[in-house]
Formats: sequence, structure tokens, C-alpha cells
Amino acid sequence: MRTHLPEHVRLTRAEPGCLSFTVSPSDDPLVWQVEECFITREAFEFHQHRTRASSWWAATADIPRDYEIMSHPTVQPNPITPPHLR
Repeated sequence: MRTHLPEHVRLTRAEPGCLSFTVSPSDDPLVWQVEECFITREAFEFHQHRTRASSWWAATADIPRDYEIMSHPTVQPNPITPPHLR
């Protein structure tokens, strides 16, 4: 796993829509914490699809995964009214 992790992280962070991606060891050497944030559900699904076709997936296929997927409401930007419309 450690051999393939740097490339997996690099490729994931380069994906369109990836806002953040971190993989950290826990106190248990067999448990790792993965935190990832994608701008849309579609971007996350693209990541899942790409990952399953990667050397990362082949090398780590026997490692159990326990996902918790959370959605956050979209934050709408505060529009700035142009001067001619004020």
C-alpha cells in the first residue's frame, strides 16, 4: 500500500472537482484515515470509477473499506450588484 499511496494521492488531487484528499495513518498500523472532498457527487463518482481502474485498486483490493459519504448544501456566492443596477 505504501508503495502506491503517493501516486494515488497525486492523481486524486489532480482530478477535476477534487477539493481535498488526505490519507493519514492511525494509531493502529492496519487502519488509515482517508478524508476526501469533491465539489459534486459526479466528481466523487468519477474518482471512484478512475480508482477502480488503477494500479492502486489492484494493489489494495483486499483491504476492507468503510465509507461514510456526506453531502453538504451548496453555498451560493453572495452576488455583487453592478453599480448600474443599484
